[in-house]
Amino acid sequence: MIVLQSNIETLSIKKQKMKRIFTCLTIITIAANLSAQEEENTKKEHDTTRLNFGKIEVLIVDSGFDKTSLDTIKIDPISKRKSVAHWAGIDFGFNVLLNDNRQTNFSNDNFLRNDIAQSHVWNLNLFDHKFKLFKEYVGITTGIGFNFTQVAFENNSVLGKLNDSTFANIDTLVNYDKNKLKATYLMIPLLLEFNTHKNNYNGFYLAAGIVGGLRISSRYKRVEREDGNRQRTIQKGDFNLNPLKLDLLARFGYKKFGGFVSYSLTPLFEKGATQDEAFALTAGISLNF
Repeated sequence: MIVLQSNIETLSIKKQKMKRIFTCLTIITIAANLSAQEEENTKKEHDTTRLNFGKIEVLIVDSGFDKTSLDTIKIDPISKRKSVAHWAGIDFGFNVLLNDNRQTNFSNDNFLRNDIAQSHVWNLNLFDHKFKLFKEYVGITTGIGFNFTQVAFENNSVLGKLNDSTFANIDTLVNYDKNKLKATYLMIPLLLEFNTHKNNYNGFYLAAGIVGGLRISSRYKRVEREDGNRQRTIQKGDFNLNPLKLDLLARFGYKKFGGFVSYSLTPLFEKGATQDEAFALTAGISLNF
């Protein structure tokens, strides 16, 4: 009886093992069929495959990306920077006042012969944009900036204003360390710009055109020494400065570095304020943003 029972238990165990093996083979076969079917569907069309296992849904997305296509893909990291303009940045230069004949002498208003070494110009150009005319090589540049002009007077000339007239008296008692008329302008350019490289940051550039300006503030500053102490005098006022200005401008350079030259088409002072008219010629260096 014991031997018979043992044989029955052995047959039962073998039967259970056979069921397990059969179940595993069935699952493997179903999985293989599903895999082959999904692979065939993927080859036909690149789409999203959904597999449902009870409450679980698996999404298989085939983008159809071929590694060999990497050879044909070109990434241009500077594509968004190709159409840069050369206005935004910081300029520093010097100005000289010229008469109607483009000379530095003034027969009636000698004080207009300025001290060039102390007559500084700063430009802070905050924004620019270039409208392309021919790809990235030719375009129209505009923007917004601020011009800070300082005109230094020689021979201790003390600037004065009487109604619509601007004049100067010579101070024979004091030597001034600084004697400057300062003005700030809001500037808007309109320039035709040329570039030698598709990426404007890597080539030479030349921009020429006009710049309009609106005077927004002005003051007259003198600094003198008395008994070893420096005394500063500041007078706010327009001193009959022209409220508007229009300049011819040329900008040139390589990459972010360059230079500029401008010439005022409008006189520094309003018409009739001085006997001689003065026009500013400015030249300097630029650092483009």
